[in-house]
Amino acid sequence: MRAVVLHPLRSSARADARTPEARLEEAVGLARAIDLDVVHAETIKVARPRPATLLGTGAIERLKAVISDTGAGLVIIDAPLTPVQQRNLEKAWNCKVIDRTALILEIFGERARTREGRLQVELAHLTYQRSRLVRSWTHLERQRGGLFNIGGPGETQLEIDRRLIGERIIRIKRDLETVRRRRALHRRARRREEHPVVALVGYTNAGKSTLFNRLTRSDVLARDLLFATLDPTMRAVVLPSGRRIILSDTVGFISDLPTDLVAAFRATLEEVIDADLIVHVRDIAHPDAEAQRADVYAVLRTLGLEAAIETSLIEVLNKIDLLPPDVREAALAQARRSNRPVVGVSALTGEGCDALLELIDELTAKDRRVLDIRLGHEEGAAMAWLYDHGTVLSRRDEPDFTHLRVSLGAADAARFERRQAKPH
Repeated sequence: MRAVVLHPLRSSARADARTPEARLEEAVGLARAIDLDVVHAETIKVARPRPATLLGTGAIERLKAVISDTGAGLVIIDAPLTPVQQRNLEKAWNCKVIDRTALILEIFGERARTREGRLQVELAHLTYQRSRLVRSWTHLERQRGGLFNIGGPGETQLEIDRRLIGERIIRIKRDLETVRRRRALHRRARRREEHPVVALVGYTNAGKSTLFNRLTRSDVLARDLLFATLDPTMRAVVLPSGRRIILSDTVGFISDLPTDLVAAFRATLEEVIDADLIVHVRDIAHPDAEAQRADVYAVLRTLGLEAAIETSLIEVLNKIDLLPPDVREAALAQARRSNRPVVGVSALTGEGCDALLELIDELTAKDRRVLDIRLGHEEGAAMAWLYDHGTVLSRRDEPDFTHLRVSLGAADAARFERRQAKPH
């Protein structure tokens, strides 16, 4: 479908680190992410937003000609629209009009592959549609067994639609609560195995999935595409010390991420909330890298992770292979001013990935001890206990005893030493 993309530039808008051109470019990228043919894109100054149409009459008339000449069937407004504004613009231009939130929801709807992902997208979409009181959701009546089971005398179609949406939202939230409990059980199981969880987060298209594939030797979809990853993926990674971690690839963040979308994906984002370490992957070659960094931190704060930002976060400057050496060093120096661990990598070439794994190894091992233990062959129970509670990094069997090098949590190490260990 042919589409026109418009970014309203409000004179009273809050200060933004991005240029209007960058904002427009991102909006065009979002449109192309669902294979729309963008035939026209421009930034429009809006001195005084109009409650009825957002844009002024002169701009509406001029754009009507543009839409007609290009044959566009869709106009994307890169800003929130009220239901009234959306309806009036559709009448004026005689085509479909959607805002930024609806566009992101469309992308998420196309990307979702798992049942959980589809439920989360539907929840966000229903919440968005409910505020608009449209009549496009009456197909949900079929889930109630037909029209004759719905609505009493005098109940309007609008009231039916509103109630159907509300009931469907309740059912989806109930299903997602089941997902949340299942995820919590899985997290508790990982805790028992003492495998730290490391979550990759970052602005959409920063290279998280490419880095995930590089570190885990997997083949998760990794494309130069906004929101290429929607459903979370988890894989085990062996660190240089021999310990294992669980690495989680998550949905990308974006500026002005709809609140309803953050709420809907709460079950998925709990993997980030409960992670032992957060790895913030940044596209350091992007001209808006600093603004993207601020947007990611804003979403993390929305999730209640203010403390984690200060204590449990690594900044990974990805795509350093695209920067000249002097620019690369300047970017690393600037990132280190935040007093957080920083490492430069190229997920594409593998440069810096070994250093990243060593840093993850160091930071996730702060509360662990590595013991060299000698056990007699008759001490099978002690050896089984070590395999159950720790990570055996190496083992050497001798005629009369076995040497083990074991990584244990501090509490388990103390417990083992008190019982029967023979550390060297």
